[in-house]
Amino acid sequence: MPPSAPLTAEDRCDRCGAQAYLRVELASGGELLFCAHHAREHGEKLKQVAVAVHDETHKLGTTPANAPDDER
Repeated sequence: MPPSAPLTAEDRCDRCGAQAYLRVELASGGELLFCAHHAREHGEKLKQVAVAVHDETHKLGTTPANAPDDER
């Protein structure tokens, strides 16, 4: 299976509509997107149904290089 494309700000959580940081690929060929909160909340169940997981939650701890000085 080819690697998943990076998630973008346009990818939204299927539970609440917040920005998605986790893509779960299912055996059926479908996918689910989750924000970090819902990924943690449903993590154990997701592990049971996932064929592949693309996790970008590490991005939550970083500040973009072009962020204003008062946001760094």
